[in-house]
Amino acid sequence: MRWNKLGLIFTPDTNYSWSQSHAQVPTVDFVSNKIWRVYYCTRDAMNQSRISYFDVEAGNPSNVLYSHNSPILKLGVMGAFDDAGMMPSSIVTVAGAKYLYYTGWAVRRSVPYQNAIGLAISRDGGQTYERAGKGPVLGVSLHDPYFIGTATVIHENGHWRNWYATCTSWEIIDGNVEPRYHLKYAESQDGIEWRRDGKVAIDYKDANEGGLVRASVLMQNGRYLMWFSRRSASRYRTDRQNSYRIGYAESLDGINWKRMDEFAGIDLSDTGWDADMIAYPHVVQNETTSFMFYNGNGFGQSGIGVAMRQGEVK
Repeated sequence: MRWNKLGLIFTPDTNYSWSQSHAQVPTVDFVSNKIWRVYYCTRDAMNQSRISYFDVEAGNPSNVLYSHNSPILKLGVMGAFDDAGMMPSSIVTVAGAKYLYYTGWAVRRSVPYQNAIGLAISRDGGQTYERAGKGPVLGVSLHDPYFIGTATVIHENGHWRNWYATCTSWEIIDGNVEPRYHLKYAESQDGIEWRRDGKVAIDYKDANEGGLVRASVLMQNGRYLMWFSRRSASRYRTDRQNSYRIGYAESLDGINWKRMDEFAGIDLSDTGWDADMIAYPHVVQNETTSFMFYNGNGFGQSGIGVAMRQGEVK
């Protein structure tokens, strides 16, 4: 079933010093039956990213109701895993508290950066957030030695499940230091301490694939459905043939997945804001309608758009 693109709905307000380019990794929270809140990250002149949000009409996301005028968190303290930037990743509401998982950025010397997953919690309905601690809830480990990014978390029957991106190597490709990353799976009893054993959820399809990131997972008719970003290992920044696309997979248990990219239902436009790249999907459901929030050209430099489709996946 094909997605119907509704177009670009949001671009960053460059009147703020902390928001000079990009609106990346849209992360949707159902605030009420009237409002959906879309968290995103934007970059300052030093290329450091911070998280803010805008509100849209529930079920009609082309109607932007409000755009927040400040970041929800400051950068991490000097030397912390998130002192160079933050990107939203997933938001879960449990017992009145909102758990916002985010990707923290730190600068490295031998490679450009290292990522880890942080957690900020709101107990006032998303008005303010505080970090769960100065360190990450998911960082480098025995099974994930390089970096962790874009954790997608759901709370299901008292159990926490997580599909996250992990770097498997850094390589010199076309003279550039480039990471390769795919998607793994973790579980938790409290959303803070995570159990992971190296289980791969979505693996590279071949040696030419270089990046699988930002899963979006839904349950429908007894199946888990996942949309995610996929890219080639080389020339993905400059060649639209190798840039990010949307992939797709299905699972009966959320652990073992069958990759079915041909059923993603969305691709590049012929022209415009998403003609070179589509990335970082977040799919949400509203009764019988699904909406995909996603980024276009330049890894979100062109902003955030939405596509929709009626009915269930067949």
